[in-house]
Amino acid sequence: MARFDVRDERGLVKGMLGLALPVLVEESLMLAVGYTDWWLAGHFVPGPAALAAMGLMAYLLWLLPSLFAALAIGATAIISRRIGEGRLDEANRTAHQAFLAGALLSLVATGLALAWSDAIPRWMQLSGEAADYATRYFRTVAAVLPLIMIEQVVIASLRGAGDTLTGLGIKGLVVVVNLIVSTGLVSGWGPFPQLGWDGLAIGTATAHGLGGLLAAAVVLRGRSGLVFRAPLLRPDAGILRLLMRIGLPGGIDIGAIILFQFLFVAIVNRLGDASAAAHGLAVQIEALAYMPGSAFQVAAATMAGQYLGAGNPRAARRATVACLLAGGAVMGSAALVFAFGGPWLTSLFVGAEGAATAEQAARLLRIVALGIPPLTVCMIGSGTLRGSGDTVWPLTITLLGFAAIRLPLALLWTDATGAAGVWGWNGGVEGAWWAMLADLLIRSLLIGGRLTHGGWSRVRLDR
Repeated sequence: MARFDVRDERGLVKGMLGLALPVLVEESLMLAVGYTDWWLAGHFVPGPAALAAMGLMAYLLWLLPSLFAALAIGATAIISRRIGEGRLDEANRTAHQAFLAGALLSLVATGLALAWSDAIPRWMQLSGEAADYATRYFRTVAAVLPLIMIEQVVIASLRGAGDTLTGLGIKGLVVVVNLIVSTGLVSGWGPFPQLGWDGLAIGTATAHGLGGLLAAAVVLRGRSGLVFRAPLLRPDAGILRLLMRIGLPGGIDIGAIILFQFLFVAIVNRLGDASAAAHGLAVQIEALAYMPGSAFQVAAATMAGQYLGAGNPRAARRATVACLLAGGAVMGSAALVFAFGGPWLTSLFVGAEGAATAEQAARLLRIVALGIPPLTVCMIGSGTLRGSGDTVWPLTITLLGFAAIRLPLALLWTDATGAAGVWGWNGGVEGAWWAMLADLLIRSLLIGGRLTHGGWSRVRLDR
């Protein structure tokens, strides 16, 4: 059940922290896995090809769970609204319908992912050994997509019910298993065979597979009012339509972000393995700022949905402001680390051969430090809009920001031939990151405008 009383605003801050802190710990644990994988690749799989492949894998590990974003966003929004309305049975029915749709989607996605595993790295402008590394990794992890779906949909449903602790427990298992298996298989530590690069993929697939099984077990036993009932898996056209109406724009939004990010990384990858490696390393470290953003985004989405369900839009607006202030304070601390501690951070992840990569990545972190305030508004503000069911606006703003600003400017401000770029400036990979900063600034203004307008608080979620 919800960790705060939707009828009493005095518990708003406590409720926000109760929702956000478990997600923050969860995101921190997942980040530790990413950092460990980078360290292992940098020290046990020498050469820029492995680091370039790791850069693409960071995006692919974002892509695979996000395939189910439409269902996750729809489930969180609808379940939180039904909990606020006191309609627990309807919330449970919604979770079952999201799982039913996810099962069908995961089968299709698995087939497509395995069929395209050779082509995707080359579409992203990787070649040679880097492309081979990426293909092998992607093929291994894609095989457990159905279990990744269970993990994502169950956690999203529980978050809608106000339960972020269970998701923390599931992701905690994923992290521990990933760290142990990946470290053992890459390095040959203890009883594990030394498999090098392939050990990273096997560790990731094993961990998410167990996470999916644990999520299924949680629902079978029942948690926060959500419990498995086989008859509820019978298709319910009304709920499925509502899931698609609310979740599909949000899913397309996430999908568009990922697609544009892939196009963005393809622009960077054409600059060569050295630029691709620096970009990937900087993106991985930048996740320090995404952690609190994701945590307070979840809190904003859940609280907006439950307060609106209880007929209290004033509290929903107050919760949004509280999440923006708290999340912004933590994310701002990360920005200071990027600005002043970048060289130290980047040098931790690569060996002596990667000194040039570390130096270039540190310059990228100084650029993104300027983008943390607008990123705060983009992430947490989008959480409020999606949690309220107002998912069309984030999609529209995403399309505008990436298609009209980030990608065109990235093409203008980078030049793979080494010639002078537009206006006499060839920024290389740094030019691409300046384009990213411009995109964040514009999107944050648009999302802030929608939040101020208040139309999101009047969205209805009727079947």
